[in-house]
Amino acid sequence: MRVYISADLEGIAGVATLDQVVRGALGYPRAQQLMTAEVNAAIEGAFDGGATSVVVNDSHGTMDNLLPDQLDPRARLVFGAPKAQCMAQGLTPDFDVAFFVGYHAAAGSPGVLAHSFSSHFLRLRLNGAAVSEADVNALYAASQGVPIGLVTGDKDLCKATATSLPEAVTVCVKEAEGWSAIDSVHPVAAATAIRGAAARAVQSVQSLPLASVPARLEAEVEMSMPTAAELAAQLPGSVRVSELTVRQTVDTPAQLLGLIVIWSLVAGVAARERIGLIQRR
Repeated sequence: MRVYISADLEGIAGVATLDQVVRGALGYPRAQQLMTAEVNAAIEGAFDGGATSVVVNDSHGTMDNLLPDQLDPRARLVFGAPKAQCMAQGLTPDFDVAFFVGYHAAAGSPGVLAHSFSSHFLRLRLNGAAVSEADVNALYAASQGVPIGLVTGDKDLCKATATSLPEAVTVCVKEAEGWSAIDSVHPVAAATAIRGAAARAVQSVQSLPLASVPARLEAEVEMSMPTAAELAAQLPGSVRVSELTVRQTVDTPAQLLGLIVIWSLVAGVAARERIGLIQRR
């Protein structure tokens, strides 16, 4: 039984502010500890439930947040960025089930630190509907024949998951009191709940369905800056449909993830250029 874990940071218990999720900020080192503890709980639970191997993909920001020397030594770690398949890097048909740990709600939702892949995206839509990172990554997992067994994060994420992935086990570790304010369970309580849920998820693998992959994958991103939309529209197949919005149709979830990675990089370049211009004034 092979288990894949995609680990994010914004959905970890006790994490609420940008100071905690940005490398170099004062709150970041403590958030790394909290993230590593929750991922360890998921690893331990997976083995409790009968897993024979676990691979963890560090999926937040620069994707080098987990503390390797503190990670359960039974797990392997996919670490660093950029990655062509982003938060689903290394997820192949060899796995029996995937977990999403520390995830958050989609951009535009009321969830804690809600966004979709990039802080420079105001909205990310698929076939006209707003989508979260969990939604997109679940499609990629389904394309590999891998079901989603566990999703952990804030209340808004878990509520959305109950609709999009109703068979997955969810663990709600906090709820939003604002975009960057939370009412959170204690980290130890979160770890205990995640460990138990992970074990149950592994034990129920045979009954887990795959996410439904649409035949049509029309992606649309609303950038935070016109320059980002201008640059993204230069990609073959991309069409600029408004001052901030670019649209492109792809054939597979793998192409969708790759496109989102490129859009994110383009948006980051545009943001850095703007900062540079401001600093030169």
